Amino acid sequence: MKSLIVFNRNPYDGSDITWNGLRLAEQLLNAGLEVNIFLMNDSVDLARDAAKPSEGYFDLGKMLKELIEKGVSVKVCGTCKARCGIHKGEPYFEGAKEAKMTELARWVADADRVISF
Repeated sequence: MKSLIVFNRNPYDGSDITWNGLRLAEQLLNAGLEVNIFLMNDSVDLARDAAKPSEGYFDLGKMLKELIEKGVSVKVCGTCKARCGIHKGEPYFEGAKEAKMTELARWVADADRVISF
């Protein structure tokens, strides 16, 4: 089974929403599901080395990199790269692939489950 998790929020917005989504991705992967992650809007900062956690926060970028190392495919909205996040215009780190809305649409069509954070 394929699960798609779509993130939309600033990863360091003072909530645990992104952290919980990444934890869910890890557990779905551990359960043997294929997991894809798509980042759009302000969540694109999650795939930028320029985004650093404040004191007391988990390193969400590190968590995402660990998921990529375990085989999770991560795509990041190319349009959002220039428009969204605190670190607008900064590059995405290795393993996070820039993508278009057409690729998100394909992932949605192929997924058994779509979850949005």
